[in-house]
Amino acid sequence: MAAKKACEMLSKSMIEEVQRWGCMKQTGVSLRYMMEFGSIPTERNLLISAQFLHKELPIRIARRAIELESLPYGLSEKPAVLKVRDWYLDSFRDMRSFPEIKDSHDEKDFTQMIKAIKVRHNNVVPMMALGVQQLKKGLGPKIVYEDLDEIHQFLDRFYMSRIGIRMLIGQHVELHNPNPPPHCVGYIHTKMSPVQVARNASEDARAICLREYGSAPDVNIYGDPNFTFPYVPTHLHLMVYELVKNSLRAVQECYMDSDKVPPPIRIIVADGIEDVTIKVSDEGGGIPRSGLPKIFTYLYSTAKNPVDEDSDLGEAVIMAGYGYGLPISRLYARYFGGDLQIISMEGYGTDAYLHLSRLGDSQEPLP
Repeated sequence: MAAKKACEMLSKSMIEEVQRWGCMKQTGVSLRYMMEFGSIPTERNLLISAQFLHKELPIRIARRAIELESLPYGLSEKPAVLKVRDWYLDSFRDMRSFPEIKDSHDEKDFTQMIKAIKVRHNNVVPMMALGVQQLKKGLGPKIVYEDLDEIHQFLDRFYMSRIGIRMLIGQHVELHNPNPPPHCVGYIHTKMSPVQVARNASEDARAICLREYGSAPDVNIYGDPNFTFPYVPTHLHLMVYELVKNSLRAVQECYMDSDKVPPPIRIIVADGIEDVTIKVSDEGGGIPRSGLPKIFTYLYSTAKNPVDEDSDLGEAVIMAGYGYGLPISRLYARYFGGDLQIISMEGYGTDAYLHLSRLGDSQEPLP
């Protein structure tokens, strides 16, 4: 009985603390600042970085935990969402119970802890997808997805914040790498070739297509392979992979019963003064205009749903299928001041324009 009482007391004081931290102001960081600050990862700089994260991460985590408590349509009560909320509360507890960081010994311990937090949150996206699916099942076919705008906006904020938290943790952890690859400052590659990243991402997407369909259209890339600019290659890889995969699937299915050779997907990389733009073009039949608003919602997918109650949420979760590829890719683009636009010609094909800001000056969006 006393234990139960203590548990209730703890959760009450815990809730109060989460509320208090959730009201504090977040501090955004720009790509340029991360790059310049991390270029000389001295012990002093790592200490400053850890002290900043020690104060910043609990604020960001608390905000998400609070939002997870008050979602519309009873989404907060879904088992998968409760699990995600517990991960956030556990991480908040870990952050707050960590003492003040005074020296490099503390800093190393702190780095191990945030590394573990990042791993704990690895499956947040498929787990939230499962929660949304549990909700959809309960609501039945009557539901109009446009009415679920509130949930869509919440997920945009939630995933944008998650990108930021993972970037800050990953950047700090990676600065400890004793042998960083050339031109790399943490996660940031100061001389990233978008053509090379697009090539790697296309090969990965074609491999998935070959596995699923037995064949895959060609992908032709146009642009200067020697052109480089500072960016996060893992982010770009994820976005291009997603766009190419969608294009491959569209072309493959469009030409499934045809004797004609499927037309190649074309990727064009252009370097402007403000933006680097990557266009992914396919001739896969396009998307009807009525379907365009749906492609950036989290509640719509043309693929079969691979996420269900029984599925094992291992690392093998492919982003296709629960309809998250495009909206999440757009958040990655916007995180560093870019954007993603889709323009379609029904009966012909689709063009995706991925804009990446070259300047690296824009602050993180802080939902």
